[in-house]
Amino acid sequence: MEKLRFGIIGCGRIAPNHGEALTKMLSDQAELVAVCDIIPERAEAFAKRFGVPDFYTNFQDLLDRSDIDAINICTPSGLHAELGIRAAQAGKHVIVEKPMALSLKDADQLIKACDDAHVTLGVVHQNRFNKSVKLVRNALDKGRFGALTHLNAAIRWCRDQAYYDAASWRGTWAQDGGVLMNQSIHNIDLLQWMAGAPPSEIYAYTATRLRKIEAEDVAVAIIRFSNGTFGIIEAASTIYPRNLEETLSVFGVTGSVIIGGIAVNRIEAWRFGDDSEENAILSEQQADPPSVYGFGHSELLHDVIDAIQNKRKPLVDGREGRKALEIILGIYHAVRFNQPVSFPLKEQAASLADLMGGIK
Repeated sequence: MEKLRFGIIGCGRIAPNHGEALTKMLSDQAELVAVCDIIPERAEAFAKRFGVPDFYTNFQDLLDRSDIDAINICTPSGLHAELGIRAAQAGKHVIVEKPMALSLKDADQLIKACDDAHVTLGVVHQNRFNKSVKLVRNALDKGRFGALTHLNAAIRWCRDQAYYDAASWRGTWAQDGGVLMNQSIHNIDLLQWMAGAPPSEIYAYTATRLRKIEAEDVAVAIIRFSNGTFGIIEAASTIYPRNLEETLSVFGVTGSVIIGGIAVNRIEAWRFGDDSEENAILSEQQADPPSVYGFGHSELLHDVIDAIQNKRKPLVDGREGRKALEIILGIYHAVRFNQPVSFPLKEQAASLADLMGGIK
């Protein structure tokens, strides 16, 4: 098959993971032909780094390119839905970084725009492609855990004040949200994916303890899923002095597994009553990735490319990407109204700023 031709909008912190995947690991399937950023110097530097022939500062210039099949959206979160809708309306496939939107209304509009344009929508939850995560999912699919009792998802990372001060949109309700929406959303996606049923109720606390930002830097929540399983979420960007771990624990009546490491990349415990199997699993550990972004971008993009070429849904399409977003918005609603929140969620405000403004 012919290579798919890509454009990237937003050349900041996460974009190099996309550039690396498209120009190196997936160079036999993909071609990165143009990039765009509102800061000319950043767009030019990114283009030079990855050998891209053209760069722009106006998104419409990217959309007007007839030789671009797909757009990777790596901008501040508050722009994801708007830019994704514009890309879909221009006939481009859409690969959007998490979160796909900051409201369910915007997420649904993005999904509809892609459906109406008959283009593929992929949401970047790359940790689903970690070797450790795939092992757990395979065990779940085989029924090895039996009935699940509970799951635990924990992000214990450091984002110091300099991180937030480096970009004015970070930590704001209008463009970002806090540790839940920006950092913990990947782990929340894994938790709900493993739970095997939609959430039915959630309660939570959040706080802004250390950083000078609008949104939360620490949060805890408990979910009851419709199959009776409990989910526990701990999210913190306040860990001192550096990133500690991202963990996912899955407990059932016939099995217990804990994935840890810096980005849920290492099996810490694998217990199904067979010590020899556990020893074999633990002996084949994956090294820590160079950053908390993990190893999965290239595999996720490969899955989206294959989905486009074979006219199927990618593993993490828009409706899948919406699920973790709904849980996080449910947490925010529980905090705002200080009561348990039922699912499916009914949004109580037009935006995060309207919902959470003034909450600390």
